[in-house]
Amino acid sequence: MKQQLKQNDDEADHLSTILVVGAQMPLLTSVQALLQINGYETEVTGPLEQALDRQQTQSYGLVIVDLSGGLRSRDQLVDFLDQAAPDQEVIVLGSDLTFASVKSSFYLGACTLVRKPYRPDDLLVAVSHGLERRRYRRQLLKAEQALAASERMHRFIVNNSPDFIYMLDAQGHFTFVNDKVESLLGYKRHELLGCHYTRIIHPHNADIARRFFNEQRTGDRAASRVELRLQKNADKGPEAADDDELLVELNAMGIYAKDGEQRTYTGTLGSARNITATKRKEARISYQAYHDQLTRLPNRTLFADRVSQALAHAARNRQQLALMFIDLDHFKQINDSYGHVVGDRVLKAATERMLAQVRTEDTLCRYGGDEFALLLPEVQHEQDAVAVAKKVLAAMTCRPLEIDQLHLSLGLSIGIAIYPAAGDTLERLLHGADVAMYQVKASGRGSYAVYCPHMESVFFPAQGQRLHQALKQGQLQVFFQPKVNPGSHTIVGMEALLRWQHPERGLLYPADFIDEAEKSGEIVPIGDWVLTTVCRELVRWQQQQLPPLKVSLNISAQQLAREDYADGFINTIKSHQLDSRRFEIQVSEQVILGSQEQIVTNLHELSRAGVVVVIDDFGCGHSSLNYLRHFPVHTLMIDRTFVRDITQDTTPSRIADGIAMMARGLNLKLVAKGVETLPQLEHLRSLGCDEVQGYLYGEAVTAGATLDLLRARPADGPHFDLPVR
Repeated sequence: MKQQLKQNDDEADHLSTILVVGAQMPLLTSVQALLQINGYETEVTGPLEQALDRQQTQSYGLVIVDLSGGLRSRDQLVDFLDQAAPDQEVIVLGSDLTFASVKSSFYLGACTLVRKPYRPDDLLVAVSHGLERRRYRRQLLKAEQALAASERMHRFIVNNSPDFIYMLDAQGHFTFVNDKVESLLGYKRHELLGCHYTRIIHPHNADIARRFFNEQRTGDRAASRVELRLQKNADKGPEAADDDELLVELNAMGIYAKDGEQRTYTGTLGSARNITATKRKEARISYQAYHDQLTRLPNRTLFADRVSQALAHAARNRQQLALMFIDLDHFKQINDSYGHVVGDRVLKAATERMLAQVRTEDTLCRYGGDEFALLLPEVQHEQDAVAVAKKVLAAMTCRPLEIDQLHLSLGLSIGIAIYPAAGDTLERLLHGADVAMYQVKASGRGSYAVYCPHMESVFFPAQGQRLHQALKQGQLQVFFQPKVNPGSHTIVGMEALLRWQHPERGLLYPADFIDEAEKSGEIVPIGDWVLTTVCRELVRWQQQQLPPLKVSLNISAQQLAREDYADGFINTIKSHQLDSRRFEIQVSEQVILGSQEQIVTNLHELSRAGVVVVIDDFGCGHSSLNYLRHFPVHTLMIDRTFVRDITQDTTPSRIADGIAMMARGLNLKLVAKGVETLPQLEHLRSLGCDEVQGYLYGEAVTAGATLDLLRARPADGPHFDLPVR
């Protein structure tokens, strides 16, 4: 790089140097002296032949030639100018300047003629003008070279663009197309030049294209892009028959000529980008999002959307519709006996048979596993739906399914719900069809039933079964409520709280269903699910590089009474590679006071593993200092009923005060829940309460909202805008 810069500098120096040429040395010397006095760098050489030799090795800004007279000198000048550089500036000094010599010299490039004997001022002016013209010519040459290079670059970019680039005249004829048109549409450039743009527009999109290009005449208000189809060259042969069109994103802008204030539309400049593959990919992704990948049937999401539309249509037109819930009888036995590959083929074969019995406007959905749902819009009578159910049953049982030389008999249990008699929402209709299907299964399977309300009390599963289904169908959720240091207002832990998103009753709290869960025994699998869910959330928090927090879980007596509970709890934590010291279990006084041997054993095992044991709702039962001394208890929790009693009244007989004294005496941590006011917080803080929770800091929220809360909190706190002690 340095060498190249030096070369450029050297060339610039020579271009400011003047070469004086001639045979009369005294004259040349006087010219050189005059020029040097005026700041010009000058070199002197002999006859024109020597000047030509010098110009072979270097360039000069200006050449001054002394024309001594005579034909030979003029002939030599002509030869010199003929061989010199095209942009060479030459000043001729001569005493015999005939018109012919002047004409020939100008013709060959000599720019200025100075008569001898010359006046110094005339020569200096001629030199100044000559050098200025040389600089101007060189700048012009560089600009022309740069423009040519720019044109070559832009031509390369345009012709190698992945897009089809075009120009249209005001009538819509192609005036330019780049090389990409051949690979995209199969046309040579010359085949489209002069043709109207409609030649390549798909007939179905002709109106769109016409409106789009006409809009380009409206200036900035025109649409800048549109998606449409182009036709490929029909003359390319049969190989293009299967793919004779192209989906493109067409861009365009109007070109205008300005004459004063008047703008005249002269044509359109634009490009077309091939988005065929992108659109096909989007369509494939959309299809996968709304269809079951095995059977290609609509999935739950698409089914729910179609039911919603059908319900709206039925309500407007006061029509009926039917919804069926279909279960494949004994499908689990086929799966277990022959494997999932055969099971999948059975599902596909069953789908084909059912589809053959329904109308185009009906929607058959794979609801999950071996369960299907069928929407029949615009049914006139209940018997219309029954007739379809009979056809579907007959198609499935008329002959065995033939799968890999296996002949498999398959039955169906179908429940039918009619709108509006069975309900006016998807949830209610599914519920009714589900209840009717249970009746069929209870009656021996292989048939159908239409929902009626009295089925609820006879055939609908008990609350425990509903909880089992809720767990299976993902209706249960774990919410989290912050546990906060009352002095610094920083989050130090979370309590995991169970919620049930009931399909009909909305969000239910533990008080609404925990009793039934314990009576039915569902509390055990639900508790295991809660622990696994909490572990997964803790892992997610770790992956987000959030500070480690403790999480408290509420544990029932039934769970602790299981012989393997402690081992299962610890193994679940280890399987997620978590530290057991990050877990707290909250048990009520009633559980502790029950004194079942297995409960005591499990509590000790959990405590030895590092799990913290918290006595929940302390003070609500028959508290005993004795069990606090002999059980592995680490923390007492003041119940919300005692926290609620804390007011601005300074009555000393508060129960919370006594619990706090007991905790300090036994060297136990103290936690309070249900904190809703600042006076409550201040009093608990004065009691030395280690942690608090309640609506003052925030209610329990979903796992996603909890993650957002933890991400947003500052590293050092405080995490809530409350007075800091």
